[in-house]
Amino acid sequence: MPELIDITVGDLHFSLRVWQAVDKYKTPAVLLHATGKTASDWDVIASGLCTERTVYAVDLRGHGASDWPGTYSLKLFAQDVIGILDQLDIGAVDLVGHSLGGLVACRVAAEWQGHVHKLVLEDIGYPHPRPPGLPDRPAGDLPFDWHMVEQVRPEIDDPDPGWADIVARITAPTLLIGGGAASHVPQEHVAELSDRLADARLTTIAAGHLVHETVPDEYLRTLIAFLTQ
Repeated sequence: MPELIDITVGDLHFSLRVWQAVDKYKTPAVLLHATGKTASDWDVIASGLCTERTVYAVDLRGHGASDWPGTYSLKLFAQDVIGILDQLDIGAVDLVGHSLGGLVACRVAAEWQGHVHKLVLEDIGYPHPRPPGLPDRPAGDLPFDWHMVEQVRPEIDDPDPGWADIVARITAPTLLIGGGAASHVPQEHVAELSDRLADARLTTIAAGHLVHETVPDEYLRTLIAFLTQ
């Protein structure tokens, strides 16, 4: 079972799940979840990954047991993660992000060059404008702040032109894992992101958008092979 820890960055408290590895000398991994998910979404992957490295899974602001401040953006998510890593003081990390977490990971890698050893992006593409649309709020209590969706979804639908500069500033070796034709993410945009990165390789696991959830064993093998190269 993971250890639960709290990190304070500014006025906000963040919840992390931590799997301590026996081998303390391998680069730790930090996992960032998708919209509406929580750190526990990574439990299966982290349990396999921690056999050789310490793993940290973060509840982003507005998700799970982290604070729900009511103000959200990709920039704020990235600033939070940088602040968390600074507080942890664990040196360079391997950063893994799925969907929203992948976009956040890109911003962290661009801003924190030298602190991200390797970058893994699960089924995200280079941001392109798309028809705006807000999904219907699910009924009942949610493990995340619905105001987060209301604020971040428009930012994803109409992306900042500055994404070209963000991607250009990522220097870490990067693995992109596309979900294939079953994913709602245009796979040509995943390939475009790979082409724009300085040091990237692209692989497809035809499992749809939720690759690590649908085929965890294959995902874990792919992840470990890249991180140990």
